[in-house]
Amino acid sequence: MSKKKNGMGKFVLGAAIGAGLGILFAPKKGSETREYLKIKIDELLLKAKEIDLKEVGETLQVKIDEIKAELDDLDKEKVLKIAKEKGVQLKIKAEELYALALEKGTPVIEKAAGEVRQKTIEVVEEVLKKLKSEDKKEK
Repeated sequence: MSKKKNGMGKFVLGAAIGAGLGILFAPKKGSETREYLKIKIDELLLKAKEIDLKEVGETLQVKIDEIKAELDDLDKEKVLKIAKEKGVQLKIKAEELYALALEKGTPVIEKAAGEVRQKTIEVVEEVLKKLKSEDKKEK
């Protein structure tokens, strides 16, 4: 906590010095500039005291936890769901290819389309099986 307070003190001091230098180079009388500078420094200190470091830390922690939860969710359930959906789409496309080959093609094309369909189904099932087993290991 002392590092945070020390860091905040340095920030306030740096801001005050920066504001002071800007004001000092303004085209006003020295006494007006000094009075204005004192007012601005007091305002800055009041604003700095209003900052609740604990609240800022808690808010950051909540956001970090939300991000971690989303990443965990993405890694498990969403990936598996997306893979299942894509697998279904791939199977449908492979079936469509095979049906087209049967309708329009020769026996050679039919055989090749059938092999593509079968291999697609095998690959999709293998990927889904692997994702499911990895999901079970993590739980």
